[in-house]
Amino acid sequence: MELYNLSGYELSKKLESKEISSKELTEDVFERIESVEGKVDAYVTLDKENALKKAAEVDEKRASGEKLSRLAGLPVGIKDNISTRNLRTTCSSKMLENYIPPFNATVMDKLNGEDIVITGKLNMDEFAMGSSTETSYFKKTKNPFDETRIPGGSSGGSAAAVSAGEAIMALGSDTGGSIRQPASYCGVVGLKPTYGAVSRFGLVAFASSLDQIGPIGRTVKDTAMLYSAICGFDKMDATSKNMSHPDYLVNLKSDVKGLRIGVPKEYFSKGIDENVKSAVLSAVKVLEQNGAVVKEVSLPSTEYALNAYYIISSAEASSNLARYDGVKYGYRAKDYDDLTDMYEKTRSEGFGDEVKRRIMLGTFVLSSGYYDAYYKKARLLQRRISKEFCDVFKEVDLLAAPTVPSTAFKIGENIDNPLKMYATDVCTVTINIAGLPAISVPCGYDEAGLPIGLQLISDKFNEQTLLNTAECYENIMGGFKRPVL
Repeated sequence: MELYNLSGYELSKKLESKEISSKELTEDVFERIESVEGKVDAYVTLDKENALKKAAEVDEKRASGEKLSRLAGLPVGIKDNISTRNLRTTCSSKMLENYIPPFNATVMDKLNGEDIVITGKLNMDEFAMGSSTETSYFKKTKNPFDETRIPGGSSGGSAAAVSAGEAIMALGSDTGGSIRQPASYCGVVGLKPTYGAVSRFGLVAFASSLDQIGPIGRTVKDTAMLYSAICGFDKMDATSKNMSHPDYLVNLKSDVKGLRIGVPKEYFSKGIDENVKSAVLSAVKVLEQNGAVVKEVSLPSTEYALNAYYIISSAEASSNLARYDGVKYGYRAKDYDDLTDMYEKTRSEGFGDEVKRRIMLGTFVLSSGYYDAYYKKARLLQRRISKEFCDVFKEVDLLAAPTVPSTAFKIGENIDNPLKMYATDVCTVTINIAGLPAISVPCGYDEAGLPIGLQLISDKFNEQTLLNTAECYENIMGGFKRPVL
């Protein structure tokens, strides 16, 4: 039996009933990794020895009758910007090529408490800056549906690994669409939680006011199961919301009767591929036929969101990445004349082009002569965008839109055109700017067989409605296609 092809929810049931063992499942996943990793390149670091050791421990606990969590024994991949104690965490950058954290991110402590099996660390755009996983210092991850195409970014390794069966589930991070966009391109389910719902402690910072850790799964149930394990208050994160969360899997309901769905017209305007537009509107129609009430709504500031996002995120990146100076940890240039020269050479050699581009942009918009003209205006626009969402959620329960304007493009096609690359985030950045939750769920395929994602957006801390709606759609469609590798 090819266990790697089953969903996390199905495998959890099989483990609980002792139909399979965690060791058997973990071995099967690593056999799959050995078979296809050369084509996909999803991992920066594999941890097979410790994974098999952990799987054996879980099997012993289960054999002794110990009560285990539903995630116990499931192989999960971790994006390489999430701190894992004693396991290399590089952010796919030369700057942190040999960095081994002495501590865990809070989400890792939570998942270790659930007895997951960590397969390894997954490839990403360097310091999460990119939309294609082509800015990684180590390798370019490929899309499992077409190895000549990108998997999306920056959590491209996470989405590709789940899609290809190299991990049952995975963690990613989302600053401007970095979970949802690769989930759409790779035909899997990705949830960007409400800002503050999941602790950011131990997540290597890109843009602190926008970053959020979230789950990627084969199915909505997988995503709900993993999200339930990582959400919740953390005193180590000052932006963490002190509130209770439901068990999102137990409360999952496949019913949209009476649900009010808004279709924002700005998300279907110029630049959206006709295949994408058709697939998303067809998905909305399916939900309407099953009892949802659909209406067109407007979010007029959407057209300015991309500009605001790149100003805010680059400004915060400029500040956050100032710590990588060759003094305390990470890469240090070998030949230099003095302290200033060491700083300059370390940062010039240690960072890739995209990271340097964003540091320079961020430093520029924060400089005294341009702060009011750029950064201050972007923050004002952020408040305006948030208010527009707040107003529209008085009329509807959630919004439906494309996740990405098109399907996955060819590797190398946009890497030398930053503006074209940035435009792939046009449907996702508004959600991070407003701190809202959103989910991407597969809703069709183009003529080349490449996946298309439906993005569902809700008001803050209303992830249950998102998951319920996505679950309803998934059940109606009978699940989603897997790539052939």
